[in-house]
Order: sequence, then structure tokens, then C-alpha cells
Amino acid sequence: MSDKPSQPGSSSQQNAALVRGERHGSVGVVIIDRPARRNALNLEVKNALAQQLREFDQDPSIACVVLTGAGGCFVAGSDIVEMSDMRPTDHVRQDTDRIFHILRTLAKPAVAAVEGYALGGGCELALACDIIIAGEGATFGQPEIKIGIMPGGGGTQRLLRSAGKYKTLLWSLTGERIPAQAAYHANMVSELVPDGQALDRALAIAKQIAAMPPLAVRAIREAVRMGADASLETGLALERRAFERLFDSDDQKEGMRAFIDKRAPVFKGS
Repeated sequence: MSDKPSQPGSSSQQNAALVRGERHGSVGVVIIDRPARRNALNLEVKNALAQQLREFDQDPSIACVVLTGAGGCFVAGSDIVEMSDMRPTDHVRQDTDRIFHILRTLAKPAVAAVEGYALGGGCELALACDIIIAGEGATFGQPEIKIGIMPGGGGTQRLLRSAGKYKTLLWSLTGERIPAQAAYHANMVSELVPDGQALDRALAIAKQIAAMPPLAVRAIREAVRMGADASLETGLALERRAFERLFDSDDQKEGMRAFIDKRAPVFKGS
């Protein structure tokens, strides 16, 4: 990353050791930092991740979030040693109901920067983001079946909505690893970049999004997310209503006036 970040000051030292938050202007970067275990998700990491995501979500100065992992790896999965002693309800409450609910309801776009492994819960974390930027050597996968379980953080459902039924069943029933090129061609990944450049590219995209009018960003995300599970007619109606609301906004007037005046617009989110 090329520009010098500032560090948020509200996270505890214990959590900061596992998940780091950096501010790059109006972009918040969340870094899972447990490289000795390839950033595997244990309960402490999940708690720290939830805390940092909430902090950025509630910060009005942050307009977009980037999620990544330290040490050249995104997240190699959940901590199997810890999971082996957990009851199913514990795992759901401490995993799905916390991290994935926060990502699903995040008010700001989230961009995943994936290098190395994104397996199991790591693959699900990436799929829960709005945009995925991956290094060409990255590897995705839902290998849960190999240890007697299945994806529990939305993997089957989000993979289905991006890669389709047949790829989802192939990869989920065999637990095969998915090379980045295959993930890209299956519409799992937004963009491939040379290895080592995923974070820089994700940050550039996040800054570009953060400079856009906030109301339009929010409306587009809602239209795409809600339309994905709706009929075409319902989706078109959602889009039309959002378009009409935006056309009556101050940002619309500013954007068009700036275009005519050949100057940069100043959007205020109203």
C-alpha cells in the first residue's frame, strides 16, 4: 500500500494484535493478522473482526471498507482445533450470527483483497463482500465436507448466487480447491491482479467508490442485493424507485451542475 495509513485508537491491544484497522482517508482497511496460523478464524479473531467492522461501520468519516489478511494469506479457514470442542449452536452464534451478519448489514461497500488461501470461513468472508480482488495465485474453496460438516457462513448460498448450481455442488461436495482463474471465470471474483497487488488494487477501488455520491452508492448496493433474489419485474421496480429518489436529491443536482460546469462535484450525501 503506497500511502501512509493512520491507526484507529479505540481497539484494545489484545484485539489489535489479531485484527488491525487502518484508515486511508475515507477508506477503512481491516487486516486479519494471525499469520502463524494463516489467519485462521478462532473466537478471539472473530471477536476482534466484529469489533473493527462495527467501528468502521459506525464511523461517518469512513465510506468504504477493505478486508484482507496479513502475511500473504487471506484466511485459511476456521480454527479446527477450537471448532472440534464446540457445540453446533455455539459455532453458529459465534460465527454466522456475528461476523456474517455484520458483513451482510454493513452500511458501506466492502472490498475483499485476497492473496494466498481463502478457504472455508475465509472463502465465505470474501463472498460476503461486495467486490473481490484476488491475486492470480490465490486459492479459494469450501472444504468443510472433508471434516464431516458443510459451509455454515453462507458459502452454499453465496456461491450458488455467483457461480451457479453446478459449480457450487461440484466444489462443495468434493471440497476441491478453486484456483483464482477458475474462481474468476465462475464469477466468484471481480478482478484478478498479479500476486502481491490485491491490496493496492482493492484500496484504489475503495477510494474510487468512497469519492462517489453516498446516496447513489447505497441505492445501487440495495438494488443489486435485493434484486438478486427477486424476479426481473420486481428488480426493475426497485431500481425505478431508487432512481426517482436519487433524481430528487441534492447530490443529483450537484453532479449534473458540475458536469455542465466542467468541474469536480462536491457530494454531501443529501
